[in-house]
Amino acid sequence: MLAMKMPAKNRVILPEGLKKQVKQPRVSVIILNWNGLDNTLECLDSVKRIAYPNFETIVFDNGSDNHDEKAIIQARFSGFAHVMGGEKNVGYSGFNVAIDYTLKNSSPDYILLLDNDTVVDRNCLDELVKVMTTDSQIGAVAAVIYCYDEPDEIQQSLSSRVNFWIGDVIGMDWVTKLLKIRPTLKDNLPKEMKQTGFWCILIKRECFEKVGLIDRSYFFTWEGIDYCEKLRREGYKIVYAPKAKIWHKWRTAFGVDGRTEYYHPRNRFKFMRRYGTRLQNISFSLFFFGIHFWLAIVYYLVWHRRPDVSRSFIRGALDGVLGRYE
Repeated sequence: MLAMKMPAKNRVILPEGLKKQVKQPRVSVIILNWNGLDNTLECLDSVKRIAYPNFETIVFDNGSDNHDEKAIIQARFSGFAHVMGGEKNVGYSGFNVAIDYTLKNSSPDYILLLDNDTVVDRNCLDELVKVMTTDSQIGAVAAVIYCYDEPDEIQQSLSSRVNFWIGDVIGMDWVTKLLKIRPTLKDNLPKEMKQTGFWCILIKRECFEKVGLIDRSYFFTWEGIDYCEKLRREGYKIVYAPKAKIWHKWRTAFGVDGRTEYYHPRNRFKFMRRYGTRLQNISFSLFFFGIHFWLAIVYYLVWHRRPDVSRSFIRGALDGVLGRYE
């Protein structure tokens, strides 16, 4: 008698016709725009070509100076993107308005937070959802971030982590950028990570319901690092999907204009005060004012010849020390 081969335990084998009928998780893609119309339109063009069948697109205009931006976006992508607008720039917490809207009106399974200065691969969302569904403990899945100007070069480290003794994110720090240290993919398997930027990240609906929304007091920079820390401390895993690709315009997000230079030191102190131990905060303060502070001043004054940016950095450090976050 021939032995009958039994299917693997808990495995369900569907006929080809039925596979196409299985409903895929609903995703809300949220894009934040602030005075970046050209970037946003290019981003939306790429999102419109996404192969994943079950998603909606929301654009939140964060009080842009050009008052007709919202109308232009809506006209070009009528019927595809739902456009919302605020009266003033509220930083990355602009995502919160769109998240709150979609949670109440669309009931998505997942929410994709996407920077407007990115271009998304056609299969990116498929890959993100695929990895998300492999483990119930996964709360967030990040795409692999490639350089817009160098499409084959990975931009963000795949093993980023906060070093609480110096108060910085190893892998996303200025030394890594200055030395042009570029990570590589060793294999095509999803890997757990401790920190990731919020340039393209898929987050479970339940995470927002349990952990809450993005902390608006950060305004710009460190808000994603803070949220990742919250997720991890609630027991969620953060992983990256190796086949999910986007291309990010780094210079658009981090040009030397005084904005990043103010918020980055300020928010480092906020993050460390919230999560670091007393000993770690002492170590961080000694490192910051003993080394980092003076290197940054020389960098802005000598390398960039921007005393205005140097003043912004000093003001950010002072506000961070004094706990002025509003």
